Amino acid sequence: MKNRRTATVQRILGFLIAAASLMMLPPMLISLWYDDGTASLFLVSAIILFLVGTSIFLPVRHVHEELRLRDGFLVVAACWISLVLVGALPFLLLMQPEISYVDAVFESMSGLTTTGATILTNIDSLPRGILYYRQQLQWLGGLGIIVLAVAILPMLRIGGMQLYRAETPGPLKDSKLTPRITETAKALWLIYLGITVLCAMAYWLGGMSLFDAVGHAFSTVAIGGMSTHDAGFVWFESQTLEIIATFFMVIAGINFAVHFTSWKSASSQPYFHDPELKLYASLLLGFAILTTIALYLNGTYGTFGEAARYGSFQVVSIMTTTGFHSANFSAWPGFIPIMLICIAFIGGCAGSTCGGMKVIRIMLLYRQASREILRLIHPHATIPVKIGGRKTSATVMDAVWGFFFLYVSSFVLITIALNGVGVDPVTAYAAAAACITNLGPGLGEVSTNYASLNSTAKVILSFAMLMGRLEIFTLLVLFSPAFWRD
Repeated sequence: MKNRRTATVQRILGFLIAAASLMMLPPMLISLWYDDGTASLFLVSAIILFLVGTSIFLPVRHVHEELRLRDGFLVVAACWISLVLVGALPFLLLMQPEISYVDAVFESMSGLTTTGATILTNIDSLPRGILYYRQQLQWLGGLGIIVLAVAILPMLRIGGMQLYRAETPGPLKDSKLTPRITETAKALWLIYLGITVLCAMAYWLGGMSLFDAVGHAFSTVAIGGMSTHDAGFVWFESQTLEIIATFFMVIAGINFAVHFTSWKSASSQPYFHDPELKLYASLLLGFAILTTIALYLNGTYGTFGEAARYGSFQVVSIMTTTGFHSANFSAWPGFIPIMLICIAFIGGCAGSTCGGMKVIRIMLLYRQASREILRLIHPHATIPVKIGGRKTSATVMDAVWGFFFLYVSSFVLITIALNGVGVDPVTAYAAAAACITNLGPGLGEVSTNYASLNSTAKVILSFAMLMGRLEIFTLLVLFSPAFWRD
């Protein structure tokens, strides 16, 4: 039985790697269109992926075994790691600039986990095929390659709910938008695609070239933050584009289940009734006002309007863990840079493409802490933790506290590990925070890119990015001896 389950995992993995060869087709066509000389690079990558995937798949193609939940965790982790490794091929095969395998894996991991941390410099001079491929990686990773696979797995006669629960962001993973999990995955991708198209059209009408509009729509809706220019949004010098980006970053940070419910009911009421969304909007507004006032009082910008423009954009970009920059926030005075890095730990709503701990967890932790204070005053009172008028179960609260402990502990250990391999304390703190929250830009040496870090630090941060994207539990459960016992 155990061997058959292993074969089933192998079958899924082989199929997905072979299917991943298709993701090389769009950048190859882009390369041919712009005649940038990288089309053969993507063709070779596609052939390698197809051959490797089929060689893994074919020996076990007739094995059909229902997955257990623990198998779902293994499939998710194995698929993410495999796709990151093979996704690094185009970067590795690129002749100019020449990139080491560690750097190629780091760039691939950053893209697929929508972190947006990059080791590349002189981005404006890169071939169009590579520029498009970086943006596409973020878009594919945004809602989760595994969620997309859930819509395909019925062809393999394998249930997908185990994969969905293992990969979907947020603490409340058992709710489905539709009765069938495959329909849920398709609904999520339909909404995701629709928002991306609208974002690309808005950017294009706002003054971007079509290439830049599509590329930035990919990274905006995926909350990735990579740009087709070294300077990011500073390159465009357009307040209109910044407003468009801010709007779609906020939209992408909302639970996609809320988007689906609103679309299904043809009503905006779900947005006004969701308690997590209310807190999410309140936090964005509050931090934007605080940052604006601080920038204005410190004299960073000459007018209150300028302070509001740049302060609001960076707050939205960082709290949603997008990582776009319209200004060098690491050089802002006072407490602002540290505060901005800290709000990345909050992130967006559960069920969104954001990183961080998610607003719903922060809400539950706050209400639990408030309840404990009340219990000190009224030790015999029964005080339930409620969200939206509904009592939160003890199981959910236990999971939230466990997640919080592991998240903070992982961040501390990663920071110490980075400092131990030669990274200065400020950079170590910022890099660990930026990668585990899937934010991207940080402070110190990593305020613009990660090229100056040593290879060991990049490996540590790659692991941190994967932990953040899979929300700690999915990856760390594999290190538990109990996981491997029947």
